[in-house]
Amino acid sequence: MQLPQRALHLLNDLRSGLASQPWLLSFLPVFALAGFLYGIEGVLWAVAVSLPVIAAVSRAAIGRQVSEEVDGLTGLMNRRGALRALERLLDRHGDQTDDVLLYIVEIDFFSEFLDRMGGNAVDDIQKQIGERLIAAVRGSDMVARLSSQRFAVAIKPARQTDIDAALLIAERLQREIGLAFTVDASSTYLSCSIGFCMARRLADCTPETLIDGAQVALEEARRHGEGAIRSYSSQLSQTVARRHELMSEVREAFDNDEIWPWFQPQVSTDTGEIVGFEALARWRHPERGMIPPADFLDAIEYAGLMPHLAQTMLRKSLNAMASWETKGLRVKTIGVNFSNHELRDPKLPDRVKWELDRVDLSPDRLTIEVLETVVADTENDTVTRNISALARLGCTIDLDDFGTGSASIANIRRFAVNRLKIDRSFVTNVDTDRNQQKMVSAILLMAEQLDLETLAEGVETAGEHALLAQLGCGSVQGFGISRPMAFEDTVAWMTDYNERRAETLHITPRAQRSG
Repeated sequence: MQLPQRALHLLNDLRSGLASQPWLLSFLPVFALAGFLYGIEGVLWAVAVSLPVIAAVSRAAIGRQVSEEVDGLTGLMNRRGALRALERLLDRHGDQTDDVLLYIVEIDFFSEFLDRMGGNAVDDIQKQIGERLIAAVRGSDMVARLSSQRFAVAIKPARQTDIDAALLIAERLQREIGLAFTVDASSTYLSCSIGFCMARRLADCTPETLIDGAQVALEEARRHGEGAIRSYSSQLSQTVARRHELMSEVREAFDNDEIWPWFQPQVSTDTGEIVGFEALARWRHPERGMIPPADFLDAIEYAGLMPHLAQTMLRKSLNAMASWETKGLRVKTIGVNFSNHELRDPKLPDRVKWELDRVDLSPDRLTIEVLETVVADTENDTVTRNISALARLGCTIDLDDFGTGSASIANIRRFAVNRLKIDRSFVTNVDTDRNQQKMVSAILLMAEQLDLETLAEGVETAGEHALLAQLGCGSVQGFGISRPMAFEDTVAWMTDYNERRAETLHITPRAQRSG
């Protein structure tokens, strides 16, 4: 039997409507009852014949919606699903939205963890993370996976939810992530940073602004190191906005060749000879003039440009060494700082060797400066291999800011350290402060026993310089010798310094004889 034309139109309308709006299925009994009561044959035919089609279309539509909102690895909601769930949560609680909390949890050092463990193990751990987060909150709360290393946790409104209660929840989430993970019969440990946003702190609270606020807080948490927790505020949002603006300017600075090394000399306390320079990053801003590293290094790191900075500093510093050579000014070593980020690059030793070969300098002319905190805290095999490879290449290794961290003697040996750079906090007023003298003497005695050279940073007065020489510190650097200077000023400074030193060496014996 052929369907009446009117029934066909109704069937097509239902089919197309359900494809985009599956909730229309709830009106099906109403259509059937109306057709029966009012004797509308077309409606009855449409309902009867279209039931299988309607069921298939609704299952497909609902299935498609579910697949688009669920993370395929963990079974948690994905970002799209999280946005829909947050929308429902905010709509449902109306005036109580001021208590809604959203946490974004990021696994610290995820890329290094992935390199170490491999993809299959990391997938397994991400599933475990999802399970732990679900177990840490109520069944009515939401847990979603936003990316490979970020998870979102939304807490529905509760009475008296204040900042202290919000922090307790964040700490509970951190404790869950901090427990041992078992993969292939072995245990591994992770930490996480957390940013959270309370809806009442947003002028216009929507799912998108709630996520953005939590991400702003997370960015600030990451800035303070692993395992940090930060809460969103409007002031924080303004700070982050300024930082993002600076990040954009930093990118342009690299493109415009505005970032250069400045050089601070290091001299021997025994002979007064210039023993080297340390290269320090400076930004020649076209409008604001010279910008010190403390004002832009964070922006470079968050822009993902630390490898670019390291490459720029290395190349331009070695170019300076080669240029000094052509002018007859031999500088023994140039010190270049390498952060934990650059030291994680497995290609670093090859890149350093290539740059040395490019300017025809032997590896012993380059000093790799590594923070004591890197040596003390690192468990990364790539960092260890890179420092060892650079030492085998012939580069010297300086342990920078010594005394501020907790590097063990075993680590000093393991990383083939050549020289300890005594932090300026121990040097200030060393000529007048007996406690400072004791601390420096202890460091120098340890260095002597370990056959390590020493250099004191931050020397600002002649008294500090003289006392450090008396105690046996090998070299010094600081404003008392010279402030960092641009390359074009180094030639004149070295020429003048060497002339004054020669005069001093010439006059001293004559003075002794006259006495």
